[in-house]
This record gives sequence, structure tokens and C-alpha cells, in this order.
Amino acid sequence: MNQKSNIKNQRLIFFDTETTGLSPTNGDKIVEIGCVEMINGIITGEHFHHYINPERHIPIEVVKIHGITNEKVKNSPKFHNIAQDFLNFIEGAILVAHNANFDVKFLNHELRLCNLPPLNHTIEDTLKIARLKFPGSPASLDALCKRFEVDLADRSFHGALLDSKLLACVYRKMVLNDQSSIEFNQKDKNSNEIKRPIRPIRNIGIPTQEELNLYENFAKKYSFI
Repeated sequence: MNQKSNIKNQRLIFFDTETTGLSPTNGDKIVEIGCVEMINGIITGEHFHHYINPERHIPIEVVKIHGITNEKVKNSPKFHNIAQDFLNFIEGAILVAHNANFDVKFLNHELRLCNLPPLNHTIEDTLKIARLKFPGSPASLDALCKRFEVDLADRSFHGALLDSKLLACVYRKMVLNDQSSIEFNQKDKNSNEIKRPIRPIRNIGIPTQEELNLYENFAKKYSFI
């Protein structure tokens, strides 16, 4: 992570991805990407957002996590269709993500498949920042939103674009020490995000080893453990 003393005066792009699984080397692909722009500490409202056809089946256990179904993305563009637009949007910016290694790993894999160079931007990882500032405390995005009183009322959407907006709000408070509140307009709040399904209540039995492994991998991605 490359810190800059005048980072508040830079163009920052907060980004997040949703994927078909945990490892691009195992064939997993990106199914959603969201980016939000901040300039001089101000969230401008400019954003980049796409659902993406991963050209592979999305496992049901992953759908249960992010709610993006095969049906939802079957007519969406493939990554190579939006790759150059994505690179144009982030050009010259400092990139900011939570658990950035995960997202950068997937993005570089997708770019390589498009015969495009990997990201060479300065990258800020808010997970690392939070663990340094608050050692021993929960450092997930949800936990940081609660710590800095960032509104989670729309967290049921839980998509890449909304998560990028929430991260931008957290960053302003945690890194830039700007404690003012932010209101997103209704258009932003309702942008192509999909509402995640409410899971039915079921009897809780002893989890299988497969379920335990799935939870551990998911928790590591989202910094629960």
C-alpha cells in the first residue's frame, strides 16, 4: 500500500467485485463490478457499474451469498466488452478497495484474458488500514460502517456499487477524518442493484464439512475472521 501525504487532493476510485467463487486460477470469474469516484475528498456521483456474464455456471452456494443468478447475468456483457471502459474510468486514479488483493487478483486475471496489461495503479487497502488503526477489532465493511455511523439501511442490496459507496463514506471518516454525513440521491440508491433474497428460517443442524469450508472461505474474503 502506497500512502501519499496529499491523498485528499487526489482522484480516488473505490471499487468492488462480486464473483462466481474464490479463485480465478480455478476458473472463477467476475459477475459484477462497481466503482465510485472521489475528488478532493468529495464523492462526485460519477460511477462505473456493470453486471457481467461470467461465461460459466454460478454455483448455487455462491448465489446464496451475493444473490446474482445465472438468469440475472445471461444477457449481460462479457468482461472483454467492458474492459476498456473500465480502464478508461480508472485512468490516473488511486484505487481503493476493502481486502484489495482479492479484487485485484480477479481483475488482473480478467485483463490478462483480454490481452491487456495488469493494473499498475497505486492501491489503498482499507482492510489493512483498519487493522492498523483498530488492532483486534472487527474490520469487515459492515463493522466499519457501524463504527463510523455510516447508514446501512440499504445494505440488503449488498452489491458491488453500493459497497463501493459505503466504502467511500468509511474512507472519508477513517482516513480523511471528514465526519460529515453523505446523502446519496434516489437515482444512485436505486441504480441497477438487485435486492438479495430473504432466506427462509430453517432448523439448524450440525453443519457438514463442506458447509464449514464454504463459510471459512467466505468469512476470510469479507474479513469476518
